[in-house]
Amino acid sequence: MPSFANPFAGNVERKMTKEDLIQAVRLNIAGELEAIYVYDAHVQATDDPVAKRVISDIRDEEKAHVGELMSLLMYLDPEEAKHFAEGEEEVKEMLKDMNIEAKPISNYRKSTVGSLIEEE
Repeated sequence: MPSFANPFAGNVERKMTKEDLIQAVRLNIAGELEAIYVYDAHVQATDDPVAKRVISDIRDEEKAHVGELMSLLMYLDPEEAKHFAEGEEEVKEMLKDMNIEAKPISNYRKSTVGSLIEEE
């Protein structure tokens, strides 16, 4: 959770090395994933339609942040990107073995309201 009591908690006292930056981006991803989890819990815990819509929108923006940070991480660490690709291929193979068609992320695009929709 936030540490508002210390306004300098996020300050880095020196320039980060590339390795430091990679670790920081991983931490940023973890923070975004935690935020998604919390927002989703709040959506599930209310019946108020306005609250559901607003919090869902915020949650979905955090999901976009994960995508941005993952792209940055893969740029910063191409070796890690290879591992991600290997994992993706493993899941595709499992789906293939189960006769389930794997849909690549490129099959999705942003709708006019900002959410991802599957293209046909």
